[in-house]
This record gives sequence, structure tokens and C-alpha cells, in this order.
Amino acid sequence: MGALHHTARWRRRAQHQLRVEPLCRACLAEGKAVPARVADHVEPHHNDPMKFWRGALQSLCTHCHESRKKYAEAHGFDNTIGIDGWPTDVRHPVFQARK
Repeated sequence: MGALHHTARWRRRAQHQLRVEPLCRACLAEGKAVPARVADHVEPHHNDPMKFWRGALQSLCTHCHESRKKYAEAHGFDNTIGIDGWPTDVRHPVFQARK
């Protein structure tokens, strides 16, 4: 976590995000109502102050932030599998092989 995360301004922004979106966005997309605990930047900011302060936020539960989100950032796709047995992310390599 960078220095920008340790400011009162960030804490206020994060708290506001969790108030307006109290449930995990990723879990909601799967039909589950799970309380969010993390205000997460939708797009990685890479410590760019402009992206950090102006970038869109989403609310995530700790599990989704620490697993799904970090995996997607590291690999370029989400590895979540849908109820049909196929990956839910169109960026998943299984779909790239079909092109």
C-alpha cells in the first residue's frame, strides 16, 4: 500500500465508497450479497496521484480483493468459472484460443 493510502483524505473517500456501495460488487454479480470491506480502484493507479484521486472506485469484500482482483491484475484476466463451467471473463485464454 502506497503513501497515498495512509492519508485522512483517502480514508474519507474510501468510507464514502463503502457507504454508497455497501455490498461487494463482484459477489453481487454472482447473485450473492456479501458486505464490502475494501474500497478498490477499478483500474490500477500505479501510484499516479491523478489516477489515485480521480479513478473510479468499487466496493469489494476482502476475499474478492485479495484473490480475484489481485489475480486479474497479475494475469490480465479473472479466472472465475461460471455456473455453466466456463470462465466468466472474456479475456480468459480459453476464449483467445478460439479466435
